[in-house]
Order: sequence, then C-alpha cells, then structure tokens
Amino acid sequence: MANPDQTDIARSREEKVKNLISGTRAMLDGAALDRPLLDRIRGNLQALADQPSLWSEADFPPPEGEEKQARYLIGSEGPQGITLYLNVMRAGKKIPPHNHTVWACIAAVEGSEHNTLYTREDDGSVDGHAKLSVREVFEIAPGQSLAMMPDDIHSVEIRGDQIIRHLHFYDRPLETLVSRVTFDLDNDTCKIMSVGVKTRT
Repeated sequence: MANPDQTDIARSREEKVKNLISGTRAMLDGAALDRPLLDRIRGNLQALADQPSLWSEADFPPPEGEEKQARYLIGSEGPQGITLYLNVMRAGKKIPPHNHTVWACIAAVEGSEHNTLYTREDDGSVDGHAKLSVREVFEIAPGQSLAMMPDDIHSVEIRGDQIIRHLHFYDRPLETLVSRVTFDLDNDTCKIMSVGVKTRT
C-alpha cells in the first residue's frame, strides 16, 4: 500500500502531466508546426523532467535481468493523441538510427544518453535505400533536452555504467507509428521499424 508521501507525489505527477498534455494541445491547435513552436513544447517537457521526485525508482523500477529498457506510459490524450512516456534504460542500450513521423521531444531526468543526429543524403526515391551522414552528437543529461521534427533522424546509445530516466513526448502513441523507418548505416538500407519493448502501464 502506498504511503501518504507516495500518494501525494502520484497526484502531483498526474496533475502536472495533464497540464503538460493539455497545454501542448492548446499550443498546437490551429498552429503550423515549426521548430520555434516545438522548442516551446520541449521547454515545458524539460520543466517536468527537472522534478526528479516524480520519477523515482520506487514508482518506475529499472528493467529486470538482462533487459536494457523499460518504457512506462505516463499519460495520453487517448489512442491517437499526444502521449508521454518514461524510458528507464541501462548502459549498453542502443537504438539504431530512425525517424518518428511525428514531432518528438526528449528530456533527461537522470543519467545521460548520447543522441546522434543525421542528415539524409539521398532523396528517398529508391525503396529500401538510404544514405545518412552524421550531423551532430548531442548528450542529453539532466537539464538538457532535444526536440525533433517528424523527419529528423537520430540514434540513441546509453554509455558507461548507469541507469537513465528520460521523458519521451510524442504527438501520437509509439504503438500507432507504423510508418517509422530504421536505417542501417553499414549497408545504406532502411526498413519499417518495430515498436520495440512492450510499454508498461
């Protein structure tokens, strides 16, 4: 049974998450998505990530055994709406280059993940072929966050000996993003990306 402090934290988290999602919807309605708007969304997500007491191990345990990632559903508008997750990942976790097909923001609560951002050099006209070049490597650590437009491409690596907790915020649930593409840098190929680990609720 949750103690009073945990109950208060859960209520506070629920309220703050609802405010983030409803505030994001208010910003997006009737507006054209661009990088300045997305940067405002990123800033609001960062403010939530800057409250580590909301995202403790007691409420969101790390992955068990040999698993490298536990993904928690934190809040959503609904089956097709804006959705917030908490990713808890261990060192050694790697996610290959991929896009999202929707806007996406990441903000660090604890630990750091190295994100490599890519530029696609080909025009996408040849099915299954893609040529990427590295644009930037960005470390997302506490106090830092990243915003990505639908066509932006990144990869993720958790280095060292750590467990990280990062908020991931999307225009739609990951489970609905059936057109995401993952890229093979060694072979200059691409294919549809799976959703990965099962989301915990």
